[in-house]
Amino acid sequence: MDRLDKKILRLLQEDATLAVADVAKRVGLSTTPCWRRIQKLEEEGVIRRRVAILDPQKVNARVTVFVSIRTNSHSNEWLKRFSEVVGDFPEVVEFYRMSGEVDYLLRVVVPDIAAYDDFYKRLISRIEIRDVSSSFAMEQIKYTTEMPLDYMVLDREPRDV
Repeated sequence: MDRLDKKILRLLQEDATLAVADVAKRVGLSTTPCWRRIQKLEEEGVIRRRVAILDPQKVNARVTVFVSIRTNSHSNEWLKRFSEVVGDFPEVVEFYRMSGEVDYLLRVVVPDIAAYDDFYKRLISRIEIRDVSSSFAMEQIKYTTEMPLDYMVLDREPRDV
């Protein structure tokens, strides 16, 4: 893969419905070579589905770390600053404010433990945190981006008018 493939993947993750011509224009290619690149990314399994979910192995993000954070600061200003800081880290793929003992939970993806250590050092250098606890996923047993639809509230049957 090269920088053009990377640009294409970034665009498709943002909006998998973009027309190939629009993707091509944004990355500086003509339509046919752009379409060939997208087809190749699909054939190689980098794009696992049309919703542009990337295979973590293929983009060198093999290690998943769940990072539990506790803080002494619970102001809106601190949360805003923390959100900005976390937003600057592409390794953070999920970010939650929690109830209970843990204040915030991050899901971080990195190539290896050394990359996580680098991430950790960069994070704590940018904002004060009381406690950080990291748990490394040993195996991914289930992963989906699909929402369960069984709980949807449907409109009532249409009335005859």
